[in-house]
Amino acid sequence: MKKNKIPLTALIMIALVIMSCKLLAQTTEPVAAQRAMVVCSDRNASEVGLKILKEGGNAMDAAVAMSFALAVTYPGAGNIGGGGFIVYYRNDGTITSIDFREKAPLHSNPTMFLDKDGNIKNNSNHAGILSVGVPGTVAGLELAHKKYGKLDWKKVVEPAVILAENGFRISESLSGDIQYFKDALSKYPSSFKVFMKKDGTAYFPGEIWHQPDLAKTLKRIQKYGQKDFYEGETARLICEFMKNNGGIINSDDLKKYKAIERAPIHGTYRGYDVYTMGPPSSGGVVLTEMLNILEEYDLKTMGHNSVPYLHLLTEVMRLAYSDRARYLGDADFNPDIPLKMMCSKEYASKLRNTIPMDQSSVSNPEDVEQVSESAHTTHLSVIDRDGNAVSLTYTIERWFGCKIVVEGAGFVLNNEMGDFNPIPGRTDNLGHIGTKPNLIAPEKRMLSSMCPTILLKDKRPFLIIGAPGGRTIPNTVLQVILNTIDFNMNIAEAVSQKRIHHQWMPDTTCFEKDVFSDVTRNLFEKMGHKTKMDKNLPNCEAMGILIDNKKNIIYGAADPRSPDGLAAGY
Repeated sequence: MKKNKIPLTALIMIALVIMSCKLLAQTTEPVAAQRAMVVCSDRNASEVGLKILKEGGNAMDAAVAMSFALAVTYPGAGNIGGGGFIVYYRNDGTITSIDFREKAPLHSNPTMFLDKDGNIKNNSNHAGILSVGVPGTVAGLELAHKKYGKLDWKKVVEPAVILAENGFRISESLSGDIQYFKDALSKYPSSFKVFMKKDGTAYFPGEIWHQPDLAKTLKRIQKYGQKDFYEGETARLICEFMKNNGGIINSDDLKKYKAIERAPIHGTYRGYDVYTMGPPSSGGVVLTEMLNILEEYDLKTMGHNSVPYLHLLTEVMRLAYSDRARYLGDADFNPDIPLKMMCSKEYASKLRNTIPMDQSSVSNPEDVEQVSESAHTTHLSVIDRDGNAVSLTYTIERWFGCKIVVEGAGFVLNNEMGDFNPIPGRTDNLGHIGTKPNLIAPEKRMLSSMCPTILLKDKRPFLIIGAPGGRTIPNTVLQVILNTIDFNMNIAEAVSQKRIHHQWMPDTTCFEKDVFSDVTRNLFEKMGHKTKMDKNLPNCEAMGILIDNKKNIIYGAADPRSPDGLAAGY
């Protein structure tokens, strides 16, 4: 079928009118501070981080304390039973990243979730005890603190212990989440014990929630560090629970787990240095590739969320996510990943030349294949008085992970095995991936989309950003960066703007409500794009800090999509 072509000049004129109306309506203001700032999805954790900074801790101390606090107060995504990534800038110019992504158990294999016909059995890669990857959070937080923290380990874990032991008031959103997942959380007695009251009802907003088993676990971690989680009493509880419930993680899996410090991905965009996460996260590579392609376009003239702008974003996302599926996986198992090529300006130029500006391209499901990745993650951003900065994203995959709490330990396990390609070689237009780089293998880290990122201007932090959202994460971070640099938005405006998402397959541009007017959507679709309003995009809660080094002011903003998010500074 021949596609209708629309003159670019006409599209730009319409776009500029729409853009001006949107910007005139925007009144969002960020939180301002002079010395330090923390931002995350939970008020309790933000308050913990701010307190640590005021007591002399540095950015890494605050980030570690917040991460442990989130394991208590934000159990849908905050965790000690999952894994994640840190990008860290130290004020002496050191820039590094820490990989504490979960691993596949030693007894795992590429077809472990398939039936005799080669189909996934009962969603087993996302649900149940076999979906659990070897957790990395405790190892990662200890490594980060040991190398870059300032305060005593016991002090940074203490706020989480207090929150678990003394309890905290359940927010309306947390109460609603527990109520929504009540049936799933009640399936295992160990989970029911933690999340439900003795009469079987969920906690109401404002009620105090105590977690005595989790408090004991955190006290052991506070005293013995990661040794407890991977070799001590907590390790014993994990292994015993696995054995009694058909799991395959054992003491060897835990003993062998190590967090790894890695060189971050480094790119540039319009004079800014961009530092972000490399494999086994795809987020940084995808983000860098997209920024490189976009750098040669005059986005401001196109107009924010105009038809030509959204068309261009869709085409750039399509190209980068196609490469994601084709090439990316755990670099320790895939030494031939062409990272240098994918992050180069030369490669971006070649891709740029393939983009038609008057009609959509077409994604071919026979090229490469994709895999489902949950939107339920959490992110925190921190900068301290000395200019040290942390961007940290971690997850247990789906909301409340696999919904299974370790008996006697009080924390939820991840279901990260679902981030591997579950069916080797299968390709379809529903979005499955079967490519070799991300097939299951013992001790392999599953591919992620997490994208903790720090931008520098003149070698000083300018933007600290990240988000949850599964495969939408790189696109969320991309759009926030463009909002700040190309459209001169403050950080509150930048994180609150409505967003789109395209991931190559399925070949659909997903969007939040109010991204399109009826006119713009009609014009966009006439270019050949398929569109769909996605109810999951509001889960992409960006948490950002922007530093104005000329005025010596720090601005923070929690995404308004986050009901309990808080930016706090002093």
